[in-house]
Amino acid sequence: MELKPYQQQVIADLRSFLESIQAHKDIRKAFDTYTEEKWGLYNPLDGTGMPSYKHTIPHAANVCIKVPTAGGKTFIAVNALRTIFDAFDTLHPKAVVWLVPWSNLLDQTVNNLSNPDHPYRQKLNALFNHRVQVYEKKDLLQGSNFNPTVVSEQLTIVVMSFASLRSKKKEDKKVYQENGQLATFAAQYKDDSHLLPDTDETALINVIRSLNPVVVVDESHNAESELSVDMLKNLNPSFVLDLTATPKNNSNIVSLVPAISLKKEHMVKLPVIVYNHPDKTEVISSALHLRQKLEALAIEQRKAGGKYIRPIVLFQAQPRTSEDNTTFEKLKAQLVSLGIPDEEIKIKTAEKDELKGIDLMSETCPVRYIITINALKEGWDCPFAYILASLADKSSAVDVEQILGRVLRQPYVMKHAHAMLNISYVLTASAKFHDTLQNIVKGLQASGFSDKDYRKQDVMPESVKTQVAQKPLENFLFPEESETDPSEEAIDADRIQFTPNELHDSTTPGLHSVREIEKMATEESALLDQEIQKLKEEYSDLPLLAEMGEKIKTAQIRDAFSESASQIHLPQFHLKVTANALFGIGEQVLLNQESLLKDFKLSKYDTLIDFEQIQSDLYKVDIQEAKKNEYTPSFVKIEDLMIREPLVDYILAKPKDKQIKEIAYQLMGTIGNLYPIPEQEIKLYLQRILEGMTQEQLRDILVRKLSYSDRIKAKIKSHADRYAEEQFEKQVTVGKIETLPAWKFPERLIPGKPGPSISKSLYDIEGAMNGFEVRVISEIAGMPNVRFWHRNQVKGRGFAINGFKSNHYPDFIIYTESGKVIVLETKGDDRDNSDSEAKCRLGKKWAELAGKEFIYMMVFDQREVAGAYSFDQAKGLIREM
Repeated sequence: MELKPYQQQVIADLRSFLESIQAHKDIRKAFDTYTEEKWGLYNPLDGTGMPSYKHTIPHAANVCIKVPTAGGKTFIAVNALRTIFDAFDTLHPKAVVWLVPWSNLLDQTVNNLSNPDHPYRQKLNALFNHRVQVYEKKDLLQGSNFNPTVVSEQLTIVVMSFASLRSKKKEDKKVYQENGQLATFAAQYKDDSHLLPDTDETALINVIRSLNPVVVVDESHNAESELSVDMLKNLNPSFVLDLTATPKNNSNIVSLVPAISLKKEHMVKLPVIVYNHPDKTEVISSALHLRQKLEALAIEQRKAGGKYIRPIVLFQAQPRTSEDNTTFEKLKAQLVSLGIPDEEIKIKTAEKDELKGIDLMSETCPVRYIITINALKEGWDCPFAYILASLADKSSAVDVEQILGRVLRQPYVMKHAHAMLNISYVLTASAKFHDTLQNIVKGLQASGFSDKDYRKQDVMPESVKTQVAQKPLENFLFPEESETDPSEEAIDADRIQFTPNELHDSTTPGLHSVREIEKMATEESALLDQEIQKLKEEYSDLPLLAEMGEKIKTAQIRDAFSESASQIHLPQFHLKVTANALFGIGEQVLLNQESLLKDFKLSKYDTLIDFEQIQSDLYKVDIQEAKKNEYTPSFVKIEDLMIREPLVDYILAKPKDKQIKEIAYQLMGTIGNLYPIPEQEIKLYLQRILEGMTQEQLRDILVRKLSYSDRIKAKIKSHADRYAEEQFEKQVTVGKIETLPAWKFPERLIPGKPGPSISKSLYDIEGAMNGFEVRVISEIAGMPNVRFWHRNQVKGRGFAINGFKSNHYPDFIIYTESGKVIVLETKGDDRDNSDSEAKCRLGKKWAELAGKEFIYMMVFDQREVAGAYSFDQAKGLIREM
C-alpha cells in the first residue's frame, strides 16, 4: 500500500515545516514563514492567509493536518512518524502516544497497527526495520514486554482513548498511581524535572512523560476542551500531530487536503444524492429496490472481473419515545415480514450491538441492512454502506449530520464500472426538507466536504408539507380535536412490493423514485468525471482555492495582458504509450522522470563515493534550550559526537553482517523516498557500500549519518539522472517523445510570499525573489520590446520543463511584443554545478522541439558556463527579440 499523490503532498508539507524549524530554530517563526510561503501573508483585517502559530502545548511543536473523512488519516500518520523522528536526534526514544476519542476506534486502531497482514503495520515495519510494538494501556500497567531496553530499540506505539487520561474513574486513575512493574524506568531517570506533582515516580504517566513522546491525536476536533488540552500537556510531548476533517480555531494547520483530491483518487462516493419522498413507507421501498439495483450492478461487475461489493442500507430509525414511533425493533420485524432473511439485518445502537465481531467486507457475510439511530459515528468503517435511509417523523428535519460520513467511503479506493456504484444516497421523507438539507451540509462539512457535494430531488407534495406544518399549531389550539393519523406514523408494508433476490423491472409500482435516482447518478457521475479531468489539465492550485476560497490571498492576471496571456500554451514533453496493443492504439501522456526510470537497476552501478571532508551535521530537539522560552522548542545542530557513543558501541558490538544491516537501516531513514527506485534496491546498494568499510569508517558513518546520507543520495540520484537522460535521448530520436501545447497561465494563483512591485508583471501580485532575480527582471522589464513577465511558481504550481530531470521550474516567463516566449532560469555565480548543466541541456532540448517562438535561457551574473549566458549576453539577445 503506497501513499496517494495528495497523501505524499501532506508528508512533503510536514517535512518542509520541519526543515523550516531547523532553519529558524523557533517554532513561531518557522510556522509563520512556512505558511506565508505556502498560502500568503496573514491579514487579520480580511482573514486571508493562515493565522500565526498558537502556543498551546509547552515545549512541543503542535501542528494539524486537515484530511476529509475517508482520506486515509491513519495511513498518513503512519508515514508521518518516520518523517517526524528523522528530525530528532537518534537517541530520542521513538515513543508514540496515539490518542483516539472512542473505544470502537481504539480497538480498530490497535488491530490495524498490530496485525502483520494489515497495510498499516506492513508500512510501519518497512519504515522502522520491523522493530515496532503496539501497546494498550493495560499492557503498560502490567509492564508486559515494556522496559527501558525494549523502548530504546524499537518504535513504541501506545494506543489510548481520551477518556483513559482525563477520566476520573477508578480504573483510569491507575495511570497516575504507583506501579512497581515500571520501577526500571524510574531507575533510568536523569532528573525529576518531568515528574508530575504529587505523583509517584513509577506511575505510568511519569514513565510516558520521561519519554517525551510524539503524540498523534486522531479526530482532534474532539480534543479541544480545556480538559483535553491539560491531557496533552500531562503527556509532556515533544511533538503533537493533530488529524481531523474539521480543524478548530486554535489549530496550527501545516497541510490540508482539498475534498476534490479524494474524488480524484476515488476515495469517496460523491456527490451524495438526496431524494425526499412523500412518506417513510416509500423511503423503505426505495431503499430496498435501490439496494437491490446496486447489488445487481455489483454482481454484473464481478462477473466481468471486478471487485466484490455487497451494498448495505443504513436505516436511521426514529428514537424510541413512544409506541407509535418507528423503533428499530418494529422496523426489523417489518423487514423480515417482507421476506428479508433475519441474518441480513443487524441492529447497532448504544444499547445493542449486533455488528460486534462481524467482518462486513467478507464475501461470506450476509449483512445487507443495518438499523441504527445515531450510534454509527466517526470510527465506524464499512465502504459497502451506500444508502442512508432516514425514518424520522415527517414533521422532523432529518438529522443525519452524525452518520452521513459513514456512507462516503469508496470500496477498494477505485472507480467502479457502473456510475451508480461511485455515488452515495440519502433517502428521506421530511416536510422540513430545507432544514434537512442544511443538516446534510453540516454532515458533509463535518466530514471535510462542502455544500457543493450533494444533489437533491424533492417529490413530497407541497400540500403535504403545508398540512404537516399547520398541525403543531392546531394541536396546541385544539388539543381535544387532535388525533394521531396512523398513516402518518406507521409503515404500510402492504404498499411495498418487494421480493428479495429478484430484481423488479421498471413497471413495478413505486420504482419511479429509483429510476429518477438512477438518472441523477448517471448524470452526476459524468459531470464529476469532467470536473476531475479539468483538474488534471489545469492549474494545480484550483483544488486548494476551492477548499479555502476567500481565506487565501490570490493574484489575478492584469486586464491589460489577459487576452495575450490566454493565447499562450507552453509546450511540455509527452510520451507516446500504447493503450491497446492488439490494435496499436496509443495515447500521449505527460512525461515524467519516473517513466524513464522504469527499467533502471541500481545494482548495475558503481558505489564510488568521495566521503572526504564530510562535516558534522547532526540534529536533535533540545528540550533544555526550550526552557528559555516556555513555548518554543527548537531543532538544533550538535557538534558533540560523543553523545551518540552508547548507540554506536551497541551497534558495532554486533556481528559484521548485522552491523551492515543496522547501519543500512539507519541510512535509509535519512535518505528518504527515492521513488520509483525500490527501497530494497537502495538497501542492497547501501550494503554494497558498507561491506568494504573498516570499523572506524562504520563508526564515522554512525556519528555523521546525515552527511554520509547526503553524499550517498546524491550519488544514487546522479546514476538515476544519467540513465533517465540516456533514455530520454533515445525516445526523442525514435519519435516517442515530443512536445505538445499543455500549460497555460491560470486566471488566479496563490502567490505566497509577495515579491517587489515591478512594472509589466503579468499578475497584480508576483512571488518573492532573491536579489539577483530582482535585478534581472527589473532590467528586462524596462526593455521596450517586453510586453509582460511572470515569476514562475514551483513545486507543482507553475510551469515545469518536464523530462529527464525531476521537473525543472524556470524562474521567469517573459513575453515580447513580437510574440516570443522566453523561459529564463537565473543562477547566482555560486550556483554553477552539474545539476545546472543538466537543466540547461534539458531547457535547450525543450526550446529546440517546442518551436521557434519559444526560447530557453539559463543566466549567470558573470560566470561563463557551457550552454548558459552571462546577464549582459542575455540582455543583448532579449533586446533583439
